[in-house]
Amino acid sequence: MATGWAGDGAVQDQIDATVKDAIKRARSQLPKGPSLEHCEECDVAIPEARRKALPGVRLCVQCQEALDREQRASGGYNRRGSKDSQLR
Repeated sequence: MATGWAGDGAVQDQIDATVKDAIKRARSQLPKGPSLEHCEECDVAIPEARRKALPGVRLCVQCQEALDREQRASGGYNRRGSKDSQLR
């Protein structure tokens, strides 16, 4: 049951839109094009199995893990700007 100007299902619509945006952002970050045979960071050979499993791969496993850790540490969700945090 919604109150005020919000229609029924407005909260669910907002959640759905947030999920769709996250999926779109994640898909846009997937590698594209041909896979490299050597890592563009450390020049180690990228195994054929990895190149087949992930088309467009540009980094070896170790460099990709380091990049993921770095992005996780600097990323995150700003709860201060979210509507839920303002309701409390």
